[in-house]
Amino acid sequence: MPISYQITFDCADPDRMARFWAEALGYDLQGPPAGFESWKDYWISVGVPAGEVEDGYDSILDPADGGPRVWFQHVPEGKTIKNRMHFDVLVGGGRSVPLEERRLRVDAEAARLVYLGASKLRTMDLPDQGHYAKAMADPEGNEFDIV
Repeated sequence: MPISYQITFDCADPDRMARFWAEALGYDLQGPPAGFESWKDYWISVGVPAGEVEDGYDSILDPADGGPRVWFQHVPEGKTIKNRMHFDVLVGGGRSVPLEERRLRVDAEAARLVYLGASKLRTMDLPDQGHYAKAMADPEGNEFDIV
């Protein structure tokens, strides 16, 4: 039987990261648990000191319920090294789509995500291998690829 899991990002601004990744992945912002007006109210109710809790969203959900929950956990330290794991945002359509069409799709998605706060890092254009992708960074510097 598969084990349930979530993906967790350590970050400085959970609300900003939740909003960015919800838009990037087509996910929904997850509201607070039943009986709570906000996530801040919930976290305080389970014992997190009020001074350590920010208001706003901190998790996102796949609206089709097929992907994992993503939680953005506030931590005081910033990112210091390259990710050992990253998202591949799959918008190109795969190898059955002509390479030029995949380039257009990847470039359009990169432009959309830059508008939302991402940064372009580099382009991986390997026509001999039929590969085109953009390496990007989210608003807090976490690397991901658009393929």
